[in-house]
Amino acid sequence: QVQLVESGGGLVQAGDSLRLSCVVSGGTTSSISMGWFRQAPGKEREFVGAIRKTATINYADYADSVKGRFTILRDNAKNTVYLQMSSLKPKDTAVYYCAARQGPSIRTNWGDYDFWGQGTQVSVSS
Repeated sequence: QVQLVESGGGLVQAGDSLRLSCVVSGGTTSSISMGWFRQAPGKEREFVGAIRKTATINYADYADSVKGRFTILRDNAKNTVYLQMSSLKPKDTAVYYCAARQGPSIRTNWGDYDFWGQGTQVSVSS
């Protein structure tokens, strides 16, 4: 059973950077595809980005709203996936979740993921 634990959320100002971590246990980051989603109050959970499962190629895709500002990084030695966020905006405020799926491809639908972390709050003030 894969378990995910996120950390790194907090309150920052617009324009700041923040890095979220997702530690994976019960599996290895090189064998599962990882995604990041977020959910703001009163809104549906939305896709942020995802990285394909492969030990040698780190291919990631991102939502248009974060492209160029957010980067997903994977450290297989630490079994950890990171969401590096820069140029944060107030509209980035949400609970951020990491998710994992056994399949090899990147999926943007949260229903395609098998395992979820508990979420970490990111708040961006103007």
